[in-house]
Amino acid sequence: MPPRATFRDVLAVREFRVLWTSVVLSTAGDRLALVALTLLVFGRTHSPLLAALVYAAGYLPWVIGGLFLADVADRRPRRSVMVFCDMARAVLVAAMVIPHVPLTVLVAPPFESARAAITPDILIGEHYVLGTAVLQTTFLASQVLGAVAGGFAVAFIGVRPSLVIDSATFVLSGLLIAFGTRSRPAVAQPKTAQASPLSRMRDGFRLVFGDPALRILLLFGWLVVFYIIPEGIAAPYAARLGGGPVATGLIIASTALSTTIAMPLFSRFVRPRQRINWMGPLAVLTCGSLLLTALHPGLAASLVVFSLSAAFGVYQNAANTAFVIRVPNERRAQAFGIASMGVIVGQGAAFVAAGAAAEVVSPATVIAVGGGIGAVVAFVLTLRWRHVSPPGGRHAVGRRPGHTATSSSVPLRGSR
Repeated sequence: MPPRATFRDVLAVREFRVLWTSVVLSTAGDRLALVALTLLVFGRTHSPLLAALVYAAGYLPWVIGGLFLADVADRRPRRSVMVFCDMARAVLVAAMVIPHVPLTVLVAPPFESARAAITPDILIGEHYVLGTAVLQTTFLASQVLGAVAGGFAVAFIGVRPSLVIDSATFVLSGLLIAFGTRSRPAVAQPKTAQASPLSRMRDGFRLVFGDPALRILLLFGWLVVFYIIPEGIAAPYAARLGGGPVATGLIIASTALSTTIAMPLFSRFVRPRQRINWMGPLAVLTCGSLLLTALHPGLAASLVVFSLSAAFGVYQNAANTAFVIRVPNERRAQAFGIASMGVIVGQGAAFVAAGAAAEVVSPATVIAVGGGIGAVVAFVLTLRWRHVSPPGGRHAVGRRPGHTATSSSVPLRGSR
């Protein structure tokens, strides 16, 4: 048996290091821009509603781009798509420095789809699993650091210089990808590439939802909309406990920090078969643990509950790997685009619904109800997954993800 892959092995791959650095720059830049733009609009209008709408507008591109643009990374060389998107974002963010320039950026979905689709081309088997853990952990850390950096940047140098810095991060990311990754041809078949956007979108949904295993794995990923609720109503939850901005920050940070710690440990030390076997129970726990907020715990106990819930969310790594294995390479970017669109839009909808509910009942009750619903859904999905992928199947982690995988040829037991 060959030695197990390590994080050192993954980081030794030059292309992956370049991709990893680009994720840090792009994600931190996105957060910095979001903070800067929100403050810019509030400073111009003094309207909390408009400032909130700017934040919520960040979800709109994922609806349009996720539906119609994600498969661009299948029909065009993925490296070229990523470079183009980074440069386009650099120009658009730079244009926001000019007063009264309204812009809606639709290039994030194809970039993320291309990034997700090209990763299995760079890393295979267990290296891909560990690489995904590194990227997911880095994504969370970069979001936190980018938001903090955005606040400090706006405070000390102003909104417009902050947007210039953000634009520069996208330029650097694009240059890294252009000169640090290998050029690969487009993977979509000519007939698929020539189809109309609506036809491609229909075929993408048919691919993801027509295969029972892919559908279940997708829904496992979308469970995040239930256990992300504490982040969306952190401020009113903290206020009910007599806390202020510091308590709010601790609630949000507790979820990101526990995931940052748990994800690499789960990916490195839990064996492939165990990861897929624990996927369902962990999904139930990550939502079900939020039921404890119904007891109205204090701040310290709440932080423990939220940290545990987020830590159990490491099952997403197993769901991601299994999803990649089953999706054909020529449809991978589109499938990831649909999956990401559901997560992003679902989170936005969950935040709005939770905020509205918290106007009527206590935030603790809202979180508990959301967690309970998520736990029931996770339990049903677990039963369905065991039916689709029965115990004893061949595990497929060692295979090259997404190249020959189909719903009938690749059993997932023991293998996101």
